[in-house]
Amino acid sequence: MNEAPDILLVDDDPDIHKLVAMRLRAAGHSVAAAESGEQALAMFDAARPRLVITDLKMGGMDGLALFEAIQRRAPTLPVIVLTAHGTIPDAVEATKRGVFGFIPKPFDGKALLEQAERALRLSGARDVQPGTQDAWRAGIVGVGPALRELLERARLVAVTDASVFIAGASGTGKELLARAIHRASPRAEQPFVAINCAAIPEHLLESELFGHRKGAFTGAAYEHRGLFQAAQGGTVFLDEIGDMPLPLQTKLLRVLQERKVRPVGAIQDIPVNVRVVSASHRDLESGLKEGWFREDLYYRLNVVALQLPLLAERREDIPALASHFLRDVAVRYGKTVTALAPEAMELLVGAPWPGNVRQLQNVIEQGVALSTGAIIPASLIQAALRSEPAVWASLDDARRDFERDYLVRLLRLTQGSVASAARLAQRNRTEFYKLLERHELDPKLFKGSLAG
Repeated sequence: MNEAPDILLVDDDPDIHKLVAMRLRAAGHSVAAAESGEQALAMFDAARPRLVITDLKMGGMDGLALFEAIQRRAPTLPVIVLTAHGTIPDAVEATKRGVFGFIPKPFDGKALLEQAERALRLSGARDVQPGTQDAWRAGIVGVGPALRELLERARLVAVTDASVFIAGASGTGKELLARAIHRASPRAEQPFVAINCAAIPEHLLESELFGHRKGAFTGAAYEHRGLFQAAQGGTVFLDEIGDMPLPLQTKLLRVLQERKVRPVGAIQDIPVNVRVVSASHRDLESGLKEGWFREDLYYRLNVVALQLPLLAERREDIPALASHFLRDVAVRYGKTVTALAPEAMELLVGAPWPGNVRQLQNVIEQGVALSTGAIIPASLIQAALRSEPAVWASLDDARRDFERDYLVRLLRLTQGSVASAARLAQRNRTEFYKLLERHELDPKLFKGSLAG
């Protein structure tokens, strides 16, 4: 997969291009350069940068149109606009739309570098020590744009104390993301305590959350602190919050509002200082309409919402995930399995994955357990999937509005190999090239590194 550059520079003036790129590279940044908004967007889809610096006035797609296209793909990614035609109305319009910065030409090189550094720092690209940049997201594997954008947002909210709600189907990795947010937060050295609200009987859930006094109910033979007290100073993760009974939702709301818990059987409140991250596979907005989830609790928990994509929506991450699970399982089982056969990997990439990442992990574990050699054959993967192999849909079956995204996914998956991409799309190479030209996609951009 491509290594993303720090900065994508967009300008149709070659002299400005060279000058700005030189300054940025001298400051230690990797830079990818585009001469038009259309080319920049294709490069952005191939390997997402951490910052975009773009000219405002360009032929074809101008800087603000490029910004809007980028914002649809990555709402948190900073964009700096510079132009020789800068006016106060331009600056006001740009900042109203959410542009990170606006610098008129001729620009002050020092000011540009300072603004670029600030943008990179606020986007989370420069706020970790060397060698620890990915430690906070341990266990979350993938390089595709959907996951990258999610992690960028997670990292931004992690440094605040805002409550976070993680939505996602079963098996997408909600607890992994919650732990990542905790590790990236100022509370990282304090406890992370998780509870599955659907796995504990209703009559015991209150005690597990808030604690109880000895003799508070039948079987309460000792005093229990509860998870909120156990997580003092840290993070409480409430998984499957949508399954919490309504009476307990009322008590949880009181705890979040007053930052105090009252153990079952107690007459005094106990102060608690915790950050709450919650998650559910259920549609809580439907719960508000149907009456099984409190509206006031929903808005208290859902200050920032993060949506985990389905595994089928980020197929470009499947090879990396499969290799990660294979290494982990091989070590645990003490086996010398080192790789998947190419045909086996094709089956994994094409499978429907109703069980998401958890299902993929199980399939790899079964393949390692039953493999008698160093390479897992396709037959074992096929047996584990328990279904006929799925293939990429033809372009005729893809919705027209998603045609460009479909092509980008194919080019990313095949690392820019037109022959392989055309075969997956069930099109001959000539026709496939015409499709790429229609969407101004250059397969070369998906090979190797864009930086340099």
